[in-house]
Amino acid sequence: MKTRTTTSYPYLMIAYAFIGLSIAIYDCYMIYTGQLLWCPPPIDGCNEVAYSPYGRIHGIPIGYFGIFFYSIMLALGAILVFLPASRGIRRAAVIYTALGVCGSIAFAYLDVTLIRAFCVYCLISAILTVLLLLSAIAHLRVIGRDHSFITARGISAA
Repeated sequence: MKTRTTTSYPYLMIAYAFIGLSIAIYDCYMIYTGQLLWCPPPIDGCNEVAYSPYGRIHGIPIGYFGIFFYSIMLALGAILVFLPASRGIRRAAVIYTALGVCGSIAFAYLDVTLIRAFCVYCLISAILTVLLLLSAIAHLRVIGRDHSFITARGISAA
C-alpha cells in the first residue's frame, strides 16, 4: 500500500506538467500568430496581460518560459517514475518548482499592480505550479521516510 502512494507523486507531477505545457503552448501559439487569446468571463484580461510590456522578458513572451519550465518538470516527473529514490532528482524537483512558484508570485504581482488585469491561464499556471511543488515535496518526504520501499526495490538512494 505504501508503494502505491510513494510512486503516485511522479505521475501527478507528469499530469500537472502536461496540463501546464498545453496551456503554455496555446499561449505561445496565439501570441506568435498575433491572435487574441480566448479568455472566459468573468476573468477577461488574458490579452491585456499577454500583450502588455510586462508579458515579455527581454522580448521573449512569458509563455516560452512556461514551455521551458513545464518541459523540465515533465522530464523530472518521468525520471522520478523510473528512479523514485534518486535524492538528487527529488531535490531538483523541489528546488525547481519552488523557483516556479516564486516566478508565479512575481507575475501575479505584476498582473495586480502594474497591468491591473487578470489572466485565467496565468492563474491556472500558478495553481499547477503550487501543485507541482506540493507533489515534489510529498515525494521527497515519503521516499525519504520509506526505507523499506528503497531496499525492497533494490534502489540506491544516491
